Amino acid sequence: MTVSAAQPGSVPPVTHRLVADKLVTAREAVLLVRDGDHIAIGGTLYSRTPMALLFELLRTGRTGLTLSRPLACHETELFLACGAAERIVTSWVGIGLRWGLSPVLRHYVENGLASYDEWSHLALGLRYKAAAMGVPFLPTRTMLGSGLADRTGTQRVSCPYTGEELLAVPALAPDVTILHAHRADVYGNVQVDGYRHMDVDMARAARRVIVSAEEIVAPEVIEAAPGSTMLPHFTVDAVVEAPFGSYPHECYGRYEADFRHFDDYVALLREHGPDGARRYVDRNVLGQADFAGFLETAGAGRLDELTRAAQELTSRAGNTT
Repeated sequence: MTVSAAQPGSVPPVTHRLVADKLVTAREAVLLVRDGDHIAIGGTLYSRTPMALLFELLRTGRTGLTLSRPLACHETELFLACGAAERIVTSWVGIGLRWGLSPVLRHYVENGLASYDEWSHLALGLRYKAAAMGVPFLPTRTMLGSGLADRTGTQRVSCPYTGEELLAVPALAPDVTILHAHRADVYGNVQVDGYRHMDVDMARAARRVIVSAEEIVAPEVIEAAPGSTMLPHFTVDAVVEAPFGSYPHECYGRYEADFRHFDDYVALLREHGPDGARRYVDRNVLGQADFAGFLETAGAGRLDELTRAAQELTSRAGNTT
């Protein structure tokens, strides 16, 4: 098994990213990923997943990857089925309760084809935060009293003030963090609407950061709403414009997740087993020239429906505040 250069307890080196135009194509951006890298995927479950970038990464044929994410969705299954990923670090893999746990992960782990490092949701977040802070670990109570602490080999420490036993979760420094956002400028100043999830710590913990955005805007637009800026330019290496870049997942306020698409995907797994994920990639990723071609298979009408649904949802939320 290829082991990522980002070892537990390591912290990212200090990097200096100049103010420069970082706008590139998705194909150019994923060249920052190398075989054997540890890739942290932004968003959580089917919220703001950088699908356009992940599809492009699948096209590169990279192998030996480790994927980490707070809550992993069906994107993880695709990387396993293609032989791109051999290690998964997360607290959950699946689309949601309606679709059940991941049969693809189960197949690959139980047959020794991949490994699964299970952490609690909080512990994983603290691991990213430790690396972002530049410290080798953070103390916590999470996972104490469960078997997870023992299975991960996590060490325990005594509080120097109270003597309380705490778990020392090690820093997790990905080689590359890949995120999707609502808007960014060409310099890499990134804004999101709604929840930021663990994206800030994941980016600051990583050695390289790639961001796709629904739209590329002028720097003046970013400056006009500084409170929405999630990441400043000096944390980002590459920026990609990717409208509907999270589809079939959702991007808050822009479009909802396509549950019909998930239903079709799960039906493919039920018919063909784990090979269904590979068939999905053949059809939707390798069978298309680019992500725009994949969006065309959804149809403009369907994308409009999901857009209206998101706008209606955020409008209702605004009326209750």
